[in-house]
Amino acid sequence: MEARESMVGAGNAPERSGGAIPALAGPDGRVPAERRTTEVPATARRRQFSAAYKLRILEAADACTDLGSIGALLRREGLYSSHLSAWRASRRKGSLAELSRTRGAKPKKSPETREVERLRKENARLRRELEKAKTVIEVQKKLSEILGVDLEAPENGENA
Repeated sequence: MEARESMVGAGNAPERSGGAIPALAGPDGRVPAERRTTEVPATARRRQFSAAYKLRILEAADACTDLGSIGALLRREGLYSSHLSAWRASRRKGSLAELSRTRGAKPKKSPETREVERLRKENARLRRELEKAKTVIEVQKKLSEILGVDLEAPENGENA
């Protein structure tokens, strides 16, 4: 029974996969449970390609002239045609940096950069407020001219 438990599912492996892997198989041709390998990793991980690799593949794809040679290149490298499409678009835009960009959160900004951005926003806000104040003062001057009110003289003896 112990031998059967260690070989669970291995008895019909030759029928499913066309035969056991000779290096892993025991004397009876079956692969013990402790020697079996899986093709799928335990945790999926997104592949990351360097900019140099992407450019090398793009150059190889551009050099392909025979019918089906691009497909052979993609199969050999384990890539999809969508990879080529996206990488070609990035190359057309001239963004080599985008070819090697990583996914996920943006890198943290330095405190100086954050301070500069904050000050620029504040400066822009204050400029807008100044323009509004200038417009209000201009309207007040025109209104005083229409009504004949002298804005320079204090009213009712205030500040006299």
